[in-house]
Amino acid sequence: MIDWHAFTPWSALIGGVMIGGAAALFILLNGRIAGISGVLGGLLRAGAGDRGWRVAFVAGLMAAPWLAQTSGHAVRIQIDAEVGTLIVAGLLVGLGTRYAGGCTSGHGVCGLSRLSPRSLVATVCFIGAGMVTVAVVRRFLGL
Repeated sequence: MIDWHAFTPWSALIGGVMIGGAAALFILLNGRIAGISGVLGGLLRAGAGDRGWRVAFVAGLMAAPWLAQTSGHAVRIQIDAEVGTLIVAGLLVGLGTRYAGGCTSGHGVCGLSRLSPRSLVATVCFIGAGMVTVAVVRRFLGL
């Protein structure tokens, strides 16, 4: 069910424009794709010589909720899953991003904007797998 009283199209539109603008600036100014799995993967590799911008990128992602909170835009975090479920889900997402050669931000935001056929296929697979997962979980697990 969609909670239409909590539906916020304007803030979603502004957020989407900000993400798209940041991704466009990142590729224009640095020649790099702003895919989170690639940024984080490069940070974790021992031989990466470009750790500075990667650390700043990840630190910005982690600081954003705190900045929103301190600026009066309370971020309500509610996770309706057990720790074990979150660990398994995280591992599956990590394996999926390695198998797909990128994540939703890399393919969906950056790849599609570059008209990459590979990213189009990956994004369709992400969305399709998500739809199937929700249907299966709701049908068989009743969640």
